[in-house]
Amino acid sequence: MTADGNALDPTLVAILVCPATRAPLRYDAEARELISDAAGLAYPVRDGIPVLLIEDARPLSD
Repeated sequence: MTADGNALDPTLVAILVCPATRAPLRYDAEARELISDAAGLAYPVRDGIPVLLIEDARPLSD
């Protein structure tokens, strides 16, 4: 987490992958979620910690 408390370290985001597809993730700072476009899922970031559990992911709306 960076100093502003609302962002993840870009180096961390660069090495994280979706557990469902192994595709790269992108960080949505406003929603505080890691997005897997390949899987259509959004993984929450809670207290600066990515929660990469498929059962905790939110399906992306169309």
